[in-house]
Amino acid sequence: MNQSRMRNQQARLVTAIPGPKSRALRAREEEHIAPGLQSYAVTSGIVISEARGSTVTDIDGNVFLDLIGGIGVNSFGHSHPKIVEAVQQQVAKASVGSFTSQPRIELVERLAKHAPAQGVHRVQLYSTGSEAVESSLRLAKSHTGKYEFVSFWGGFHGKTLGSLSLMGSTFKNHLGPYAPGAHVVPYADCYRCPVGQTYPTCGVACAEMARKQVKAQSSGSVAAVIVEPMQGTAGNVIPPDEFLRAVRSLADELDALLIVDEMITGFGRTGRYWGLDHAGVRPDIVTLGKAFGGGYPLSGVLTTDEISRAKPWALPSGSSSSYGGNPLAAAAGEAALRTLDEEKLVENARSLGILLLKELTPFLGDYPFVGDVRGRGLLAGIELVKSKRTKEPLKSDVTRRIYDACVARGLLAMTYTSRVRLQPALTIDEDTLRNAVLILREVFDLAKRERWCEAS
Repeated sequence: MNQSRMRNQQARLVTAIPGPKSRALRAREEEHIAPGLQSYAVTSGIVISEARGSTVTDIDGNVFLDLIGGIGVNSFGHSHPKIVEAVQQQVAKASVGSFTSQPRIELVERLAKHAPAQGVHRVQLYSTGSEAVESSLRLAKSHTGKYEFVSFWGGFHGKTLGSLSLMGSTFKNHLGPYAPGAHVVPYADCYRCPVGQTYPTCGVACAEMARKQVKAQSSGSVAAVIVEPMQGTAGNVIPPDEFLRAVRSLADELDALLIVDEMITGFGRTGRYWGLDHAGVRPDIVTLGKAFGGGYPLSGVLTTDEISRAKPWALPSGSSSSYGGNPLAAAAGEAALRTLDEEKLVENARSLGILLLKELTPFLGDYPFVGDVRGRGLLAGIELVKSKRTKEPLKSDVTRRIYDACVARGLLAMTYTSRVRLQPALTIDEDTLRNAVLILREVFDLAKRERWCEAS
């Protein structure tokens, strides 16, 4: 069997969750690990032993279907043999340093073949998403000579100072002061319209409100507008295509650059190579990450020849990173992008995304607490509400029960908030996907039968 495209994977439980070995090892870790780890990892209680394709096996021998995938990192399935082989071979040769290497040459050439727009091919490499976003902000300042930035409600671009300043949620509460010149404006979250209208009769009025807000607040020094083509952290929100086109127009009107953050949506996730492809928008800068390294920490910034020459960003060491583009990272990234092409995973995401939405859409009529189902490619979201009329989100005690019930049945999915996020590996097959949805339906049936949501 080709491990890269494992078929009909299923959950298999041999102990209560978490099992005794997991509990014992977690207790040891708790003696030293700092709080603040990712919610899904802490609340699951499991200790991972190994992972293959779309399954994770814990130290007790329990096998889980994984629709979390490192929150978009695991696009190629766990332990993809082509990526494993590339990393194993490269680590025995050379791992660190900024010298040119054969893997890096092959990585940048393959990336350029899939440039998100004509001429947007010049790349600088990093190791984390926040690092790449911060570099894109410095590049925009260097090119324009301006210092203000526009971002969007619900947006998430990282947790470092510049990206934190542009965050569109309450996550950043009590973490100020922020970088000056940040303007956060409405995003086209149509289920919870920021201007109280209904698409498509609204004419994408949120974009016009954003324009007016920036005009009223800015000092006229906007360097760039940064936007996710589809928002991940906000709940896998899918805006109308014309919204991104309106954002492009806003950047042009401000004489600013357009930074498109493709951390979540890039490399086939939405059924197109880039999330921005759906809207046909030309970016000035694109930030890359998540799936880019096939599981290895790798991120980057893509831009044009002209913009990349801006100083001080373009000065020697002006945009470099200690880990960015090292031979090991480059080998992992090249293997990942090669696999994406060879195994036609963008096409797989498109076709299975249609299947996933078909499987999930009946949830709207079957469950009184499901307010919305949306998706594009293998990026799907479900709104859990106390009332379909008021759209009041389900409270965290109920969503935590749903998450725990999923884990207890062998499903790892981001069901612990009122905005469920599903992002399977792009290598997943129909049977495995259906197996996962069946577990989710079993848990939702239980929640409906026992009226969990009515008691919240």
